[in-house]
Amino acid sequence: MSSPHDFDFLHGDWEIHNRRRTGFLDPDSGWEEFGATGHCRPLFDGAADIDEMDVPDQGWKGLTLRLFDPVAREWSLHWSSSRSGRLFPPVTGRFEGGRGEFHGDDAHDGKDVRVRFVWSGISPAAARWEHAFSVDGGETWLTNWVMEFTRRRPVSAPAPAPVVSGTPAG
Repeated sequence: MSSPHDFDFLHGDWEIHNRRRTGFLDPDSGWEEFGATGHCRPLFDGAADIDEMDVPDQGWKGLTLRLFDPVAREWSLHWSSSRSGRLFPPVTGRFEGGRGEFHGDDAHDGKDVRVRFVWSGISPAAARWEHAFSVDGGETWLTNWVMEFTRRRPVSAPAPAPVVSGTPAG
């Protein structure tokens, strides 16, 4: 059963390897790969969070706002991109057995699509996000974007200078 802390694993800083279809609805399209960095922080004592992904080589940023509904015991995930400046329709769902699955409705290239986000492979150091579209109401899915998250190592502080006779050596 989902809880307000399902996304605690995502809080912090990440390196993100993206693999995305060049045609979201075309199973024969090629894939593009690109790097990104991300930062996620909690809100509402963990019952919400916001993350920003920076894709400097492509000149855009993405943002996800996640909100936990304590009555329905499910999450709504809201995506936006600096390329469009709009908030896309949310996907909703929950975590079960360490895997989160979220669904919603949208349109892509003038076609109605069912959208699925899946979070899996979750550990303190890694996670996987997958995006898929269905044009047949969820009977079949075409995965069109995968992100592999790797926890960024904290930058080490410089070692203190050795102390000789009570004063730093220099």
